Amino acid sequence: MKNASSIDIRFVLFATGVTAIGGFLFGYDTAVINGANTYLKIHLNLTPAQEGAVGASAILGCIPGAMFAGFLSDRFGRKKMLFVCALLYAISGVFSAIPRTFEQFLAARFISGLGIGASSLICPIYIAEIAPEKWRGRLGSLFQLGIVTGIFLTMFINKTIQSFGDEAWNAAWGWRWMMGMEVAPALIFIAMLFTVPESPRWLTQKGRESEAKDILGKVGGAAHAERELTAIQSALSQEEGRFVELFSRFYFKPLLIAVCMMAFSQFCGINAIMYYSTKIFESAGAVKDAAFASTVWVGLINLLFTFVAIAFVDKLGRKPLLLIGTAIQTLALSMVGWMFYTQQSGVALLVCVIVFIAAFAMAMGPIPWILCSEIFPNKIRGRAMSAATFTIWFSCYIVAQTFPMLNDSPAVGPAVTFWIYGCVSLISFFFVLFVVPETKGRTLEEIEASWKTA
Repeated sequence: MKNASSIDIRFVLFATGVTAIGGFLFGYDTAVINGANTYLKIHLNLTPAQEGAVGASAILGCIPGAMFAGFLSDRFGRKKMLFVCALLYAISGVFSAIPRTFEQFLAARFISGLGIGASSLICPIYIAEIAPEKWRGRLGSLFQLGIVTGIFLTMFINKTIQSFGDEAWNAAWGWRWMMGMEVAPALIFIAMLFTVPESPRWLTQKGRESEAKDILGKVGGAAHAERELTAIQSALSQEEGRFVELFSRFYFKPLLIAVCMMAFSQFCGINAIMYYSTKIFESAGAVKDAAFASTVWVGLINLLFTFVAIAFVDKLGRKPLLLIGTAIQTLALSMVGWMFYTQQSGVALLVCVIVFIAAFAMAMGPIPWILCSEIFPNKIRGRAMSAATFTIWFSCYIVAQTFPMLNDSPAVGPAVTFWIYGCVSLISFFFVLFVVPETKGRTLEEIEASWKTA
């Protein structure tokens, strides 16, 4: 175990902090549609199915973005692909604000989805590959902090823009400003990426050991660089680096953990709330202004409770936080369903939603990303993360596409919908309890070796 005092946390924090801007853009893109869709529906006269397509359009881009980003980042490097992601965000921000038709808007959102899918894979990998094991959980949580910061600020921006005019102005112009504001952080991300190094593990994999050693030396000094470089080279020498290895008896369990945790993180309904909380509160009887205000509270709690994960993920560990979070999620979602079933609204419903958001933010929000960036072999980490991120975005697409139809269906309705999400949270609790291992305080190479001795 390395001495924590030898680590230059400022260097590592800066590099991971810049990378977390990708998480911020991820969060912005996730949340901007929650509020914009209320007025876009009026502007384009959307049906419930089309409204679902608007919410899901970016996710359709996330799926190929995630599928190909792993291979591309393994071939061309993590940093180069992050530049591509930033450009996609900027392009989408422009074209999402100026569409003339429903189809043009879907195309612009698809472009942003490519960026979201790719950055959701590459950012956690980059952070895991540069961070010392003692700090990896907390630094990995910065990606989720970037996401929830983006979500909160976007909801606040949406609320502010919405207050500038009446419903007619918002239907004509307000949603365009909401969508177009994404360009500013995308340009900042592009500029800041010039200041960060490439992943030292990727450089070693490509035979560029001297460059990797220099970066590792900046992280923790010469002794740290020698030790890490030796461990990385040893791990790489034992790997064939083929995707098919994930289905071997050694690595099938981490693949199962990654796929299931990513699916559970979506089928608990988090993005039904993040994309449609304004609609949810309106369905419960809130007026439009109150629904927007409640949505800002959702974003704020999501942000604040992410700091719980940052504070405790390397102290308590990944597994205890997951168990606590999924247990609270189950109870909170059950109560949300009960509120709709008994036709209650107001503060009580908001509190139940906020409790769910708080539980998710401290556990199922950040930790599956951390786990997936930790548990795969170095040489195929990018390709393996493609499988994990494909799962999360395919699951997210299903939730985003089906929620408006389930919520508006006389046969299902919001009560049953949230009870379904609660059942998924309960299943995830038992999966964590019996299947997921603890990874805190272990190097990536130690975690990799553990699958061969299990």
